[in-house]
Amino acid sequence: MIEIAPSMLSADFGCLDRDVEMINSSEADWMHLDVMDGVFVPNISYGFPVIKAIARKARKPLDAHLMIVDPQNYVNQVRDCGVTLMTVHQEACTHLHRVVQQIKDAGMKAGVALNPATPTMMLDDILPALDLVLVMSVNPGFGGQKFIDLALPKVRRLRSLIDFQGLSTRIEVDGGVNLHTGKILAEAGADILVAGSFVFGADSPADTIAALRQL
Repeated sequence: MIEIAPSMLSADFGCLDRDVEMINSSEADWMHLDVMDGVFVPNISYGFPVIKAIARKARKPLDAHLMIVDPQNYVNQVRDCGVTLMTVHQEACTHLHRVVQQIKDAGMKAGVALNPATPTMMLDDILPALDLVLVMSVNPGFGGQKFIDLALPKVRRLRSLIDFQGLSTRIEVDGGVNLHTGKILAEAGADILVAGSFVFGADSPADTIAALRQL
């Protein structure tokens, strides 16, 4: 069964406790935290104080996606917020293997994200060291964008490589996820779907999470 990671970027920050509790009580598997710096992506989201506030209430593991430059400078702060899995962008890391090792040395699982225009071959050599690959199916920086079909062949290729090598690396997809795109992503081999506006904009977010999880 596919796992669901609602993106807290789409939560109502005026009622954050309520939305965190909704995720706690739902069938969601993770809480996905999108951290943006206004440099690597053209938007600013939230930082460590908000992550700590979410962590104090969360009963689901935290999956932090850092869309920032120089993520290696913040590994310990991310860990100290209570994050289980930290994902950095391939495009933001000059020395990617070193950053992945740094995340693991800090006691977290390590993920690497790929922008839509970045081919999966950029991770061929490092794939065995990764706990997760995050395939971006929109250009990062904003919620509510339309799904980019380029993600499907990327997921299929990653699934083939991971299975051929007998790896335990998970495939997560973020951007434009709904019941239709979620189904074809699951069929392509995705393990985890990130959904933000589709979940939090629904009449019943918990029912929407349950429906995604059945794909």
